[in-house]
Amino acid sequence: MDYSQEMKNRLRRMEGQVRGVLRMMEEDKDCRDVITQLSAVRSAVDRAIGYIVAKNLESCIREAESNGQNAEDAIKEAVNMIVKSR
Repeated sequence: MDYSQEMKNRLRRMEGQVRGVLRMMEEDKDCRDVITQLSAVRSAVDRAIGYIVAKNLESCIREAESNGQNAEDAIKEAVNMIVKSR
């Protein structure tokens, strides 16, 4: 699977968010603020997982269809990946 520059940029933003949380902890910021930022990171990770799974599913379905195969296995695998990520 090809990972777009947009996806890589998303991950770099998440990386920056995590560094920011660490900085907040080192500066003894209020725990509510730390939790708020950690929730934002978790949300960003969840969106990234969803995007990658969706793109992978799309690719697998197209490949299966071009090979005359049933795409049902690819769909089941994608659902399993989403379930495992939770």
